Amino acid sequence: MLAFVCAVAAKAAGPYDNPDTLFVSRDGTGQFRTIGEAVEVCRAFMEYHKVIYVKNGVYKEKVIIPSWLTNIEICGESADKTIITYDDHANIRLAETGKPMGTFRTYTVKVEGSDITFKNITIENNAAKLGQAVALHTEGDRLVFVNCRLLGNQDTVYTGVGDTRLYFKDCYIEGTTDFIFGPSTVWFERCTIHSKQNSFVTAASTPQGTPYGYVFSHCRLTAAPGVDEVYLGRPWRPYAYTLFINCELGAHILPAGWHNWNNADNERTARYLEYNNTGAGADASRRAPWSKQLTKKEAALVTPANVFKTDTSWIPAV
Repeated sequence: MLAFVCAVAAKAAGPYDNPDTLFVSRDGTGQFRTIGEAVEVCRAFMEYHKVIYVKNGVYKEKVIIPSWLTNIEICGESADKTIITYDDHANIRLAETGKPMGTFRTYTVKVEGSDITFKNITIENNAAKLGQAVALHTEGDRLVFVNCRLLGNQDTVYTGVGDTRLYFKDCYIEGTTDFIFGPSTVWFERCTIHSKQNSFVTAASTPQGTPYGYVFSHCRLTAAPGVDEVYLGRPWRPYAYTLFINCELGAHILPAGWHNWNNADNERTARYLEYNNTGAGADASRRAPWSKQLTKKEAALVTPANVFKTDTSWIPAV
């Protein structure tokens, strides 16, 4: 009888329904050739931590982490050589309707699930400059990105759902216009933020009742050669919140720092803040008068625990 029960249990369990690591490799030496295939075998609402280890290679695929998946870590062999890439952009015509694709279908990676981690990997949208082209689109809560490269042009990173919490550490993010945008609450720690043309870095759309939006801590803002007129942000929605604290701001940052998106009413509601920044772009003497320089006491309150309003055990140690 015991042997029968064990046999039935073994047959019922999926071959990948365990906490072990799954291996992905384009050359066929792993269990899977695509990341999407590995994601498909993960059990819904896992209570244990499963790693999808991705060997170096270029993976041309649109990856979706669905909402029913949790506790997954997608870890690349190396950030520079493990690359997920696609090339959709907003003005591609959909075959079924003939209408433009629009911004929010252009993602290379879309993360709907919560408690998901990405490490040591590149996520790229390499579409030509023909419209908005999202590399990373997030919807889940408690998402972590460590040592990742996020590459694109306009709209590289879309943090798509209000009051979800994201943490980026030691990441490189590049783009042209509004290349970090959306309503989520996000902490960027020691990231490099690279502008590829004269435009805007952020376009937060923080909801009115949400106390924090984008916090950039100890980040470096750099630019491509010839780029010398970049704003820190403009408000996609009236209550946009963006703070740069203890950051190094390059000479490409304009003296005004912030833009009102051609709507003076945004100046009454947008929350644009700075504290203790350095570099040629950090001079606050000519900043937009409706932005704010925090006091030391105010800045001391800006911690991950206060920003996320929750247990921060899901955030990797600094």
